[in-house]
Amino acid sequence: MNVNVVFHIDESAKWELMLKNASHLVQVADTPGSDIRIVANAEAVRELVPQSAGSALPAMQELAERGVHFAACNLSLNSFGIRPQELVPFAEVVPAGVLELALRQREGYAYIKP
Repeated sequence: MNVNVVFHIDESAKWELMLKNASHLVQVADTPGSDIRIVANAEAVRELVPQSAGSALPAMQELAERGVHFAACNLSLNSFGIRPQELVPFAEVVPAGVLELALRQREGYAYIKP
């Protein structure tokens, strides 16, 4: 099953739930042509710093290895004083999380927010 999905995470407390949802989707929809993305903004960008990710880091790494794309909002990073080089190596920095979400939805991606 070919799917294009963008997960939106903006609350630190929701990372575990969101990662489980993404993992379940990858298990059933990991086919060529599928594109699964996770966009973090607001306080949720902090968990993309390895020292802050805690127990979520292994799940993030596994998803990244399976082709899930992680994006961090640059505006949120700036508001928390986080430099892009502090992020996990598989996270891409996008100018604004809300813009990334809007662009992906315009491209037909399904939007999921836990």
